[in-house]
Amino acid sequence: MSAPALTPVARPVAAAEVLSIRGLRKTYAERTVLEGVDLGVAAGELVALLGANGSGKSTVLKCVVGLAQADGGTVSIAGADERPGAAMVFQQIHLVRRRSVLDNVCAGALGRLSLRRSWSTSAFPRALREESMACLDRVGLADRAHDRAGRLSGGQQQRVAIARALCQRAPVLLADEPVSALDPEAAEQVMELLRRLADDGIAVAAVLHQPDLARRHADRLVGLQQGRIVFSGSPEEIAEDEVRALYTTGGAR
Repeated sequence: MSAPALTPVARPVAAAEVLSIRGLRKTYAERTVLEGVDLGVAAGELVALLGANGSGKSTVLKCVVGLAQADGGTVSIAGADERPGAAMVFQQIHLVRRRSVLDNVCAGALGRLSLRRSWSTSAFPRALREESMACLDRVGLADRAHDRAGRLSGGQQQRVAIARALCQRAPVLLADEPVSALDPEAAEQVMELLRRLADDGIAVAAVLHQPDLARRHADRLVGLQQGRIVFSGSPEEIAEDEVRALYTTGGAR
């Protein structure tokens, strides 16, 4: 007699959908990249977007933050009336290597500083520097605040970039291949950090090329193929064969 099937136990997530994407469409020249993508991310949830190169994963995030203009559909972010709707970190970290770690994090708040203050990092107000130190503490790098950013390892620099994003006070954090340039240990640390931030109530969506990391840290796996979502479910609900199929011939345009 076979053993009874076990019911998958997913991490609890908040019910409120903070990021809501409906019918998102995007075409570059004559190439359709997104075909009616629907995606929601709740407060306290970490969603991993998986798929082959060209499947549309990064384009979804770029449309959310305005780096790409969607051709159709809607994007809405709850609780973003008086603050940026979404902050984003990238595979290319883009820190100012000659500046201190703290100055780089303070730069996340340039959008809410006066023009006079934003011209000079030395003019960052004390309250902002204290806030930035708190953000560095959240990513475990408060002790490196006064080091030059260029002296940090790749994994540490990505954590600084996340702290800079936190300084934007956005309710949604987007990460576009945040660990692809990191060694396995640093990648694990960055994913653990994103997991903790989601547990603190931020809605997190991350584009990944490492299904094993996604399974360990994400609440939900979303698979894209040829600009469409082909599956969405908890790691326990998505079979290995479904994930492998994303990367077979025809998975990207």
